[in-house]
Amino acid sequence: VSLDFPLNFHPTRFQHLLNMGWSFWRRWCRCRECVARVGDHHECLRRWVLSSYYVGGIGLTLPRVQPLAVFSLGAYDTGTINGVIAMQDWLNVFGDYDPTGVLGTSTHGRFITTSNKSLVVSILSAGTFFGALLAFPMGDKIGRKWGIVYSCIIFSLGVGLQLDTHWATFVVGRVIAGVGVGLVSCLVPMYQSECSPKSIRGLIVGGYQLAITIGALFAAIVLNSTKNRPNHSSWRTPIAVQFAWAFILGGGMALLPESPRFLVHKGRLDEARRAMSRLTNTPADSTEVDHEINEINAALHEEKSAGSGSYLDCFRSNSLKYSLRTWTGILLQGWQQLTGINFIFYYGTTFFQSAGISNAFIITIITDVVNTAMTIVGIQLIDRAGRRRLLLWGAVGMSFCEFIVAIVGVTAGKTTDTGGAVNLAAQRVMIAFVCIYIAFYAISWGPVVWVITGEISPLNIRAKAMSLSVASNWLWNFGIGYATPYLVDTSTKGQPNGVATAALHVKVFFIWGATCACCAVYTYFFVPETKGLSLEQIDMLYENSNALQSTKYNRELQAGEHNEKHETSSHEAAMKI
Repeated sequence: VSLDFPLNFHPTRFQHLLNMGWSFWRRWCRCRECVARVGDHHECLRRWVLSSYYVGGIGLTLPRVQPLAVFSLGAYDTGTINGVIAMQDWLNVFGDYDPTGVLGTSTHGRFITTSNKSLVVSILSAGTFFGALLAFPMGDKIGRKWGIVYSCIIFSLGVGLQLDTHWATFVVGRVIAGVGVGLVSCLVPMYQSECSPKSIRGLIVGGYQLAITIGALFAAIVLNSTKNRPNHSSWRTPIAVQFAWAFILGGGMALLPESPRFLVHKGRLDEARRAMSRLTNTPADSTEVDHEINEINAALHEEKSAGSGSYLDCFRSNSLKYSLRTWTGILLQGWQQLTGINFIFYYGTTFFQSAGISNAFIITIITDVVNTAMTIVGIQLIDRAGRRRLLLWGAVGMSFCEFIVAIVGVTAGKTTDTGGAVNLAAQRVMIAFVCIYIAFYAISWGPVVWVITGEISPLNIRAKAMSLSVASNWLWNFGIGYATPYLVDTSTKGQPNGVATAALHVKVFFIWGATCACCAVYTYFFVPETKGLSLEQIDMLYENSNALQSTKYNRELQAGEHNEKHETSSHEAAMKI
């Protein structure tokens, strides 16, 4: 089926596509149980530790949880929409006409107003905010696994609506797609945290951020290949590619076991044993599986004694510090957005153009490559350097780089002092420090925040606390995405259809530099070190320690566990003798 639909897009064709998708889904459901049985009975498949990344993860990984290629629904969309709204054919369909040529950059007199640009870019984040809040009832009622599958279906519906040529349908499609993104952005890290071994939990959950960076990079590549097409396929193709990521994630998740911790929480202990058996590659009746299930069960009973698990309990001050843990997740997600990273990925191309850089699109691809490469480094460091240390040094490094970019941009400007020639040295310094800033983010606040918010909440309130944390992320994402054009764009007040803006341009980096400094202060006083601890041991850390003492107490917990294992193995050896 061609994506180059005529302007009078007939609804029957769209219905035909939906019918094809529904027919394929029904056939897939019939095959799912057979495939699952194959996975249960073949040793080669049983050795695959099952994990899924934030969209596009095939759902099956190599032994010991080495992920396959993954992509991000939200990040791919973030990378796509900024390029789509600059495409000539998209402007012809959705833009306004400016006969003077003053307001728009289009050679055909078409442009998008500041208000419409803010709306179409940020409205997806509004949908994700509500999707994140819906993740709690979905994740606790039908489970983490099937919650992710149904989220992919919701997302696909939103993508389909964005292929239409009516403004209202396009915007509604972005809202619905945002709901799907919000659901998976909450459920996937939760599922990963509950299914990953503690020794590599940071690596696995950090892969969520890697998926985001790969999604943004892939979006830039797709846009570059379609931007010059003269018809609707120039913008419909990048949008339609998102069907593939939703299918891969949803289809992969259908093959995975449910979270053992969710099953224990629901009292389905036999199913929990089978799921744990698949995840650890050990028999369901083994002592290792018994130990894990008993530990989860004991922690759950202790958590239930501290509260019923309602939203009110998320903010209860008790011995397990529910309130502190919930607010830590909420504020960390907010601070992550206030690092200013989405300014680069939402409006980076526009910023580089305004700075006088001729090939801004190539620079955008370079920043995406830096982000992806350094995220790979970052997720390797999470379980080695530790969460707290990475957040502290990452915030300090980002703050320094952003102040340098702002100072160079303000003092050097676009031109030299002597005669209007482009100041190449200033441009190169700005590009270099933007890339270094992105590198600091990619090894710290990018992956680490998702790891911490996925692991610090007690099982009894995890779904609710996680939904609140992710909702905070997308609420700030929406606010920044909506406000940025009004902060950065040149004011057109006095022109027809013009709008007054702050016109900060590069000065906006002073704001991001200050907020990154605040990130470092917040981390120092409120974020504990959870490296190497099981989810149940994190309960002990919060009960008996605080952020400033957490590194020392963390070492004591791990040393005590090591001694306990050594004594157990010595006792078993003595019994054999």
